Amino acid sequence: MRIIFMGTPDFAVPSLEALVDAGHEVVLAVTQPDKQRGRGQAVTFSPVKETALKYDIPVIQPERIRDQQWIDTLGKHQADVYVVAAFGQILPKEILSLPRFGCLNVHASLLPKYRGASPIQWSIMLGDKETGVTIMQMEEGLDTGDMLSQVRVPIALDDTGGSLHDKLAAAGAKLLVETLEHVGRGDIEPRAQDDSQSSYVGMLGKELGRIDWSQDAVSIERRIRGLNPWPSAFTTWNGRTLKLWEASVVEEHSREPAKPGSVVRVLDDAIDIQTGRGILRVSKLQLEGRKRMDAAAFLRGNRVQEQMQFGEDADE
Repeated sequence: MRIIFMGTPDFAVPSLEALVDAGHEVVLAVTQPDKQRGRGQAVTFSPVKETALKYDIPVIQPERIRDQQWIDTLGKHQADVYVVAAFGQILPKEILSLPRFGCLNVHASLLPKYRGASPIQWSIMLGDKETGVTIMQMEEGLDTGDMLSQVRVPIALDDTGGSLHDKLAAAGAKLLVETLEHVGRGDIEPRAQDDSQSSYVGMLGKELGRIDWSQDAVSIERRIRGLNPWPSAFTTWNGRTLKLWEASVVEEHSREPAKPGSVVRVLDDAIDIQTGRGILRVSKLQLEGRKRMDAAAFLRGNRVQEQMQFGEDADE
């Protein structure tokens, strides 16, 4: 098939590579404009642009894909189908109707659950046992189109937002190629989503990572994993931001609970912290301005004692 591929971040790269490896003709890659990053404001390409250039695929980077000049550009390529994977812009009806097989979206959830921008992270934070990828026929609504195929992916107890992202990106790429074979043969049956079962998850913000120690230990541990590597879970300690990268629940119910956020045990390689219900054992963390480190290394350079307080109360 002649394909126009629309995507921007790392999640989209395996899908683009799978299309090329399967012998499809990717005639154009559409991605977000280059950004300036870091102190030197160096210009960086999106992962999709870097991959497209590697395969000598032409690239366009519209600020607004809905502007007529870009709609005309897409139409000139006479693609059979557009594949969209985390592109980052809403496609208008005029674009959705251009290719003969329509526009297919690679979405990292088992729709209709978790429509929106952050399904991977929320599936971990809400304690799901499994998630997956849905290939969907796009329409004007946000992730509301008919479903063409799905694949289920178990969520491991130690999965982070990063590790689950990689699993789903790979699973989605494989499913995409399989689905396109059926689309080309015309033997696939679209299934409408049950809107009554839908849920929506928006963009992630840094403030989402602020730990509320009055929550239970299980929820806090899931938040730490779900927001790793971005935006990351954090608390405060001695007036400085402290990111938490790895933790485990050692007690779901405390017999004589201390104040949430207070240190109840200091081990050689971990810090046990009281939550609203249960004890959270922190084993990997990062103090503001420092590198990520194991708790053992942190404790060698910082004085932590029982009854010390983490969180907002510690700064009062």
